[in-house]
Amino acid sequence: MSNTEIPTITATLLAAKQAKGLTFADLEQAIGRDEVWLAAVIYRQASASVEEASKLLHLLGLSEALVPELTASSVKGLGPIVPTDPLIYRFYEIMQVYGMPMKEIIQEKFGDGIMSAIDFTLDIEKEADPKGDRVKVTMNGKFLPYKKW
Repeated sequence: MSNTEIPTITATLLAAKQAKGLTFADLEQAIGRDEVWLAAVIYRQASASVEEASKLLHLLGLSEALVPELTASSVKGLGPIVPTDPLIYRFYEIMQVYGMPMKEIIQEKFGDGIMSAIDFTLDIEKEADPKGDRVKVTMNGKFLPYKKW
């Protein structure tokens, strides 16, 4: 995603984060919220409370005047339907290759329904491997059965 495709608030926050030499893990430590969730707030795909927004802005050395932008309702699904960023495209590709098998196994184990993206956590870890470091992504969502009426 290029800077022209992201909200101005996102570009401002990312520039301040870089200028301060902070990582998302640093923000997690200081604010007490997961680094993935904080990145979602910065990209405006999650909404912060006033307290969380204030802490984040203080850490980044930005004005409290930006609190309303960080506490406003979030926007989901930014970007093109088929992502063009190579890293994001790989997740799309994983779903193209393994999506139906995942769906089948989930429904075999839980029944007819879906995994919530609302009651959900996402963790990203780096695992050292002599053949090349590994990216470990853990998605954890509540199962929601379809209703019958």
